[in-house]
This record gives sequence, structure tokens and C-alpha cells, in this order.
Amino acid sequence: MPFIIPANTLASGGFDVANSLRFNDGSTDNLSRTKGTSDSTTKGTYSFWFKLSKTTGLTLIENGTAAADRAIVYIASDSTLKIFSKIGNSTKLDLNPNRVFRDTSAWYHLVIAIDTTDGTAGDRVKVYVNGVRETSFATATYPDQNDALRFFTSSEIEEIGIDFENGGLFDGYMCEVVKVDGSQLAPDQFGEFDEDSGIWKPIDVSGLTFGTNGFYQEYKQSGTGTNASGMGADTSGNTNHFAVNNLTAVDQSTDTCTNNFATLNPLNNYWAAATFSEGNLVYTSNNTGDYYGVATSTIGVSKGKWYFEAKNSTNTDQGILGITSRNQTGRSTWLGSTTQAYGYYSTGGTIRSNSQDTSYGASYTANDIIGIYLDLDNNLMYVSDNGSLQNSGTGHSITAAASTDSGFYHLAVGDNSDSTQVWQCNFGGTSGFAISSGNTDDNGYGNFEYSPNITGDSVAKKFYALCTKNLAEYG
Repeated sequence: MPFIIPANTLASGGFDVANSLRFNDGSTDNLSRTKGTSDSTTKGTYSFWFKLSKTTGLTLIENGTAAADRAIVYIASDSTLKIFSKIGNSTKLDLNPNRVFRDTSAWYHLVIAIDTTDGTAGDRVKVYVNGVRETSFATATYPDQNDALRFFTSSEIEEIGIDFENGGLFDGYMCEVVKVDGSQLAPDQFGEFDEDSGIWKPIDVSGLTFGTNGFYQEYKQSGTGTNASGMGADTSGNTNHFAVNNLTAVDQSTDTCTNNFATLNPLNNYWAAATFSEGNLVYTSNNTGDYYGVATSTIGVSKGKWYFEAKNSTNTDQGILGITSRNQTGRSTWLGSTTQAYGYYSTGGTIRSNSQDTSYGASYTANDIIGIYLDLDNNLMYVSDNGSLQNSGTGHSITAAASTDSGFYHLAVGDNSDSTQVWQCNFGGTSGFAISSGNTDDNGYGNFEYSPNITGDSVAKKFYALCTKNLAEYG
């Protein structure tokens, strides 16, 4: 399973990727440009880091003029990768590695290196995932020698996150998106294996020769224009900027391949049958029949102090959020209906565990931002409502993580009714709601509406965003 090493931090001296871009398929988010004259129509390389929010029917990049004359890279309906090109409606390239892409908790790195002038057909397109070349294919049709694939032909549309029919929309995060025009490069030009762990990690690519039509997207900017201050800015020096379509400043993220933040886990959704959106940060409950839901974070913790916040933008009468060490076990299981789970319930401001209510704070209403502070060093949970700590700052006792069935707690949201509940979550990397103030943890990670630091039980306590850099230090 791909995973970015927690120790790959600024402190370790490794290369740090600061930003990614979040794509939401429901908003038709994408980037596009019209290519100029290429250095080569037969040679070039793409490099992407991406984290999936969904696992099927997702376009990474497409080039061309129409369905009959195009080149596309996408995750297919069976969660495998497809690299495909047509010229004059004739298939020239069709590679379908057997590997599946189903992990929504981790970052993948993909390199597609093309040189159709090569005398060996199987070397004309090389595919690498996390630094390793793919050699097992369900389909392997290679281009004829010297074919001018639509990836590099001139004066055509190039799109990221969408195909020509406005379908196959990407849903997830991308960072360090690179195109090299005129050279077939090996993956070691974009990443390296960590000498201690052997895990693949990014390196600085700014010194590459990108070629006339090449680009480097770092997503450092939050503007919406087709220029150097836009989210689609090219920082290679070529000024091959992309138009920003439907993306807004809130889609700029610090969830990257060198600091992986928690999101909600859409794979843990069998009983809840909920809907996830906005990079798996917005949970919409199933309001058909007696569907109760629990959505858990992609990262679980067994020690340390952790913070997240969430806003319920709809009916809060049956909204619940908190922590759990157990997965949902049935349609009528809600957060707090079992032991080893604790849910702050909107009605009455109680904490529920094992279906028992403990009075803790005030009722909260629609659009309140609720903060959950998980102290696993002292086995306590604190709750805030719009920054106001509940229960006079006295924590609620919880079972020690080591004494739970799983040994871990996950941050969680959920509902206890068949009415629609919409939870907009913020684990720090990207938020499901707009942030108006901006607070980081003491390590400088996360972007929160309210401070992760509190005085609980008369003791000053520092809580941290749930991300791999903090896990390396506190987890």
C-alpha cells in the first residue's frame, strides 16, 4: 500500500512539497490550456503525485481535439490505470496495468515516459508507480515507431482533471504535476527511495529542462486567473499557465505527498451508505429509511493530542461527532451507541457512549463549528462550540486506546436519524468550509477556524493536526 513516510519532514532535511490542489467532481473542477509548438511530437514525460477521493472513472490528463484524436490518462471503472491514444480514430496506444488504485488514504506517484522513436516497441511508453516500472498489463498496445501521439502535438487543448466530454472528472488531490517536452525521463528525475525506509518520496524538480511546451505546477497560488498568480500557474519558467475552471481559493491545500493529512474514509461506508465530497471532507447522510451513519478519519491514533473541527450546515437535531475505536456494525449503529465510541450529540449537548448520555455542554445549532480535542496521553476528550470550551474545560474520560479492540481511535462524524445531515470537516490540510480566521498548531501545520490549544482541566494543552509530520513526532 502506498504511504508517505512520516519522517519525511522539514526537520529531516528532505524536500518538502507545500501545496496541492483539491478537485471536486461535483463542481466540475479542472485546469486547461491550449498548447503551443512542441519541441517534439514523439518524446516527453509526465509526472503526477495524486491522492484519490474516489476510485473509478477519474481523468488525470487529456490532450487532443476530439475523442477520435486524443491522448488520455485516467483511472478506469475497475480502478485500474488506462493510458490511451487515438489518431484519426485509430488506436495507437492502449496500456492497462493490472495494478488497482483503491487507496484513498495515501499519495501515489505516476510517471509516464514516452519516446516513440525507440526501436523496441515495449520501451516506447514506460509506466512507473511509486518509482517502480509496471510490467504486468491486462492490455498492452504500443505505438508504431515515430507515432506523433496527441500528448505532445501542438496547438491542441490540454486538460487536467476532465475529458473532452466533460466526464471522467477527477476527484481528489494533485501536487507536483510536471510535463517535460522533448525528453523521456526516468522516475529518479522526480523522486527517490528513502535511504532508511525504502519508501518512495519526491525530490526537487525545479532544475529540470522542461522543454517549450513543458510545465511545472506547484499550486502555490490561490488566484483564479490564467497567469502566474493563478492556481494553474506554471513555475517552470515557461509561463505555460492553465486556465482555472470552477476551482476556488478553498481548494488550495497543504495536504501533500510529504505531509499527508487525514480525511474521511469513503471505503468505511458499507452500513452508512453516505455521500462524500470536497476531497472526502464533506459527509452527507443517507436520508432513506433508518440509515444511521458513522464516517471515520483515514488515520487512527493511539497516543498524543489531536484536534479537528466540523460544521453541520443542515439539520443538527440528530448530528453527532467525536471519536470511535470501532467500525459501524449495522444500519442502526450510530456514533456512541457502542462502548469505545464517544459522540457529542447536538440535542442537549450530551456525550453518548454505549447509548448512555452524559451531560456535557450546550445544544449546538446549524453552522456552529464544533471542535474535538482528543487527549490520548490522559484519556480525555474535550469539546468546543464556536471556540467556547464546554463543561467548563473539564474533559470527558474515555477508555485508553490500548484497552480498545483496535488499539486506535479515529476522529468521526455521524447522524442518528433519517433526516439529511451534512458535516463539513476540517482536519487541517483542507477544509470542508471556508476559514475566516486561520489558526495553525504549534508546529505550524493545519489551517483551523479555532485554536488547537486549550486550557483543559486547568492545564494548558497543545493539540495537533492529524497529519504524517505530526504523527512522526507525537504518534
